[in-house]
Amino acid sequence: MGEGRSETSRVAVVTGGGSGMGRAICHRLAARGHGVAVLDIDGDATEQVAKEIQADGGRAVGIAVDVSDRGAVDAAMDQARAAFGPIGILVTSAGIEGFVSFLDIEVAAWERMLAVNLTGTFHCIQAVVPDMVAAEWGRIVTISSSSAQSGTKRMAHYVASKGGVIALTKAVALDLASKGITVNTIPPGAIDTPMMRRPMESGAMASLDQVVARAPLGRLGTPDDIAGACAFLCSEEAGYITGQQINVNGAWYI
Repeated sequence: MGEGRSETSRVAVVTGGGSGMGRAICHRLAARGHGVAVLDIDGDATEQVAKEIQADGGRAVGIAVDVSDRGAVDAAMDQARAAFGPIGILVTSAGIEGFVSFLDIEVAAWERMLAVNLTGTFHCIQAVVPDMVAAEWGRIVTISSSSAQSGTKRMAHYVASKGGVIALTKAVALDLASKGITVNTIPPGAIDTPMMRRPMESGAMASLDQVVARAPLGRLGTPDDIAGACAFLCSEEAGYITGQQINVNGAWYI
């Protein structure tokens, strides 16, 4: 498994767990001894990640879900509970992106972006919080974006959705602080994931070499960079950290 199981075993739900940062987070939490529900709109990907974790000695179940659908989210959380028990950890990594000039953003594209990235985060948090309140313990980590801190051309709908995730995180942290539940966000910088590679390869954004040339650390971030920070925020040791933006961006924005 690669890491010792020194902390209490919890039930963790990770959305967007089928690839990229979400996949790495699933593996890292499983390595810490947590039962992991791998949620993603791509059902085949969830099953693959769950099998990888199981092959490494961990506990995992793959569940296909569109996080913008509240009924589907509630059903997915019930499946996670049926597999492992009450949910103690939630990481919301599910998200979509898009590149288009502001005046060309269609209303349907705007609404879909917010439905997945922001409303989907809301659905997932609200669906698991009762378990955490009952346990008087919980860890919630949202995955936002450094683009919401800096602004990014041709991504106004994406930036707005991720800015909403940051604001939502801070508000929910205050609402739940007295319940033993922490709520934090990680705004990743340039992380080498399939979602980032696609616009690089299509020409919608700068090439890999151009991005690396501007990176203060001389490299892109990796999904494991995000997973490490996320695992800490989900740990017992992070119990006095809440309502915070933990910037994992290689000094792109400081």
